[in-house]
Amino acid sequence: MANTPETKTLRVTLVKSPICFPEPQKRTVKALGLRRLHQTIEHPDTPAVRGMIAKVVHLVQVEE
Repeated sequence: MANTPETKTLRVTLVKSPICFPEPQKRTVKALGLRRLHQTIEHPDTPAVRGMIAKVVHLVQVEE
């Protein structure tokens, strides 16, 4: 595929601890690959990743 557009990425940073939050939110943070506060991970901009971020938007910071 010669003319593929550059895939967009999202930089997700954990800014608040998930300790006092429900277990599904803790598992979502872990599934995003975030282990420590202020850790930043890049993910492709897909609907699945957007949905995961929407579930824990109060715990993370997202840069496009």
